[in-house]
Amino acid sequence: MSLPAPISSRRGRQAVDLAWEVTKLNCRSPITINAELIAAYQAASSPHSLRALASDIEAFDHWCRRNGRVTLPATPETVADYLDARAGQGAKPASLGRYKASIAKIHQLLDIKDPTQAELVKLRLRAIRREKGSTQAQARPLRFKGPVRNVERDAPRGLNVRGLLEACADDLPGLRDRALLSVAYDTGLRASELVAVEVEHIVDAIDPEARLLTISRSKGDQEGKGATAFLSPRSVRAIAAWTAAADIEEGPLFRRVQVRRYKARAAVKGRRIETISGRESWDLRKTLPKSAVLARTEYDVGEGALHPGSIGPIWRAMIRRAFDKGALSDLTADDLAQLLKGVSAHSTRVGLNQDLFASGEDLAGIMDALRWKSPRMPLAYNRNLAAEQGAAGRLIAKIG
Repeated sequence: MSLPAPISSRRGRQAVDLAWEVTKLNCRSPITINAELIAAYQAASSPHSLRALASDIEAFDHWCRRNGRVTLPATPETVADYLDARAGQGAKPASLGRYKASIAKIHQLLDIKDPTQAELVKLRLRAIRREKGSTQAQARPLRFKGPVRNVERDAPRGLNVRGLLEACADDLPGLRDRALLSVAYDTGLRASELVAVEVEHIVDAIDPEARLLTISRSKGDQEGKGATAFLSPRSVRAIAAWTAAADIEEGPLFRRVQVRRYKARAAVKGRRIETISGRESWDLRKTLPKSAVLARTEYDVGEGALHPGSIGPIWRAMIRRAFDKGALSDLTADDLAQLLKGVSAHSTRVGLNQDLFASGEDLAGIMDALRWKSPRMPLAYNRNLAAEQGAAGRLIAKIG
């Protein structure tokens, strides 16, 4: 039986061949692989989803081997014990839910009875959630003016996007980071969606100073129906400055910038030939004077897009630089250390979500702007703001 070829992966990322991955697993008896079913699943899934599934199954297989268990077909007892073990290692309930789903998916694709549907597995997972709670840690929001009540009239304070944008340098990395952050805030794109933006995706808007961004595919749109996001004049100017300096006319918009810094060298006087030692006489260039060399910095802009995993570190580096330049003047070093712990690639999405809520937008408008399919996440992101601006918060503000 011939196995399906690995799926292609954009930007040179490593492809995943699930059929090959299955052949590595610890099986109790020979497993028949339905190559057509697996190939169809691969074609219908995003590369990120496939990598996550392969990673989860590999981790489950390693645990089974270390503990003398069979990976395929897994028993309910094995799955339940595995989830308990991962919880003991600090895995969150949301992660445990993903591990359970991955184990279920590989059994389904191989037409093997799904052990995760057993009552034992469900009860063990429910017990873990009861003990640890099921609330997911929320990324630290990056709001445009920071934690303000009135997004229109209040001055920026705390950790805010405006301060980060103003602190960006005018060199190539600074121009890229300014455009990257501005676009991320305007659109609320996830990291994978942000790095997938290409020059060709930016189209004209009715406002001559603004633009529209066509989003061909996203986490909630695996079928590629597409969506559109608004790019402010601020982002348009930042993009224009970045693309002009980096000489980008097509392809990925946000790319790696390699920086090479050279130290200054003082001038060297020439030497008389009689001062050259025997060991140096083979190279008479040593007698020549050398001019002073000024310090310089050179940049190389890559051709491929940034990796999604680089977005969070870029935000954190921008925050540190802005703090060092005094652009976040009301924060202390202790404040900064605490804030940085929660900043991730998702922070701009959470920040835009909260700013929309604070500006009075209703849930339908927020879901449309951020392309949410369900109200669960936007409501979760706005839970703290809703408590402060809700009925109890308004009453207490009046009575003091």
